[in-house]
Amino acid sequence: MYSPSVQNLIDKFAKFPTVGPRTAARMVFYLMRLDNARVKELIQAIADLKNKIKTCPICFNAYEAEKQFCAICADAKRDKSLLCVVANETDLATIEKTKNYNGLYFILGGTVSALRKDSLAGLRVSELQNRVLSSKSITEIILAINPTSEGQDTILYLEKLLKPLNKKVTRLGLGLPIGGELEYADDETLSSALSGRK
Repeated sequence: MYSPSVQNLIDKFAKFPTVGPRTAARMVFYLMRLDNARVKELIQAIADLKNKIKTCPICFNAYEAEKQFCAICADAKRDKSLLCVVANETDLATIEKTKNYNGLYFILGGTVSALRKDSLAGLRVSELQNRVLSSKSITEIILAINPTSEGQDTILYLEKLLKPLNKKVTRLGLGLPIGGELEYADDETLSSALSGRK
């Protein structure tokens, strides 16, 4: 139906999270209407993303700086006794926006799916264990995972995994609806969930 070049780009965009073929087609046709200068800006922004962004070796957060670690891990004022485990970077950013949490983070890299056996393959489970084992200061691990079915599976899996490490393991408290996503929670709800963790 579409020319090969258009279809090729639609197929590429359709691989993005939450982007289906219709949205991908809209994105492609939007790009086709842009002038050359705006397309070059977009291409440069993508190149900068790949060339300038690093991944923090401690928490796996993306950052842009000449330093060895991200600003959060390098901040001496952060509470080193708290480790907040999140599924992805957007969840970390959402929690940071509340200004109600001053501990450290660990980005797991996704969630566990009971239906997909390969879902554990991309998760940083051994890195999380090593992080907790190598730190004498961590006393509490907060599992700040979306309260979806996959999120609940992930929390149960991590609780079993972390129990032998003799650390306090908590979850976010009331305020987040089951099936909701951290990224879309308002600051007040997320602050309430953080302070009400159990």
